[in-house]
Amino acid sequence: MSEPTVIHDTFTLERTYAASIERVFAFLAEPGRKKTWYAAAEGRDVASFEMDFRDGGVERLAIRLGQDTPFPGTIVENVSRYEDIVPGQRVVTTGSMTLGGRRISSHLVTLELASDGQTTALRLTHQAAFYEGADGPEMRRGGWEVLLSSLGKAVEA
Repeated sequence: MSEPTVIHDTFTLERTYAASIERVFAFLAEPGRKKTWYAAAEGRDVASFEMDFRDGGVERLAIRLGQDTPFPGTIVENVSRYEDIVPGQRVVTTGSMTLGGRRISSHLVTLELASDGQTTALRLTHQAAFYEGADGPEMRRGGWEVLLSSLGKAVEA
């Protein structure tokens, strides 16, 4: 029997932002705002970004990898479907990531929001199956840590 080729992983990240829950949710829901912290974070070379924020809607992000990566010029694409949206409370997506057109992972991401009236707590739970050639759980977690820092800078500006 051969070794399993799929790595399963779940992680949770929590952040608190000095911004209203309405403002934080707007940066998850509005395409122009989301692009600033998510698509274009850390100087990413965005090949395309589109977002249909509604239950059943699809979000597509394609990024061209830089010269300082193992795959310069290769397109990484993340396609997600909005499974559940509760304004000001929760966004749940499912999707897949490809590297150069080859699927490397499938995921379920849940973003939960709570407010004490002055700050907003965000909890991200990421569940994924990573296939051969994937970035793996550690890199994906690191990617989300960068993204959540980018979101914080955007909502607190």
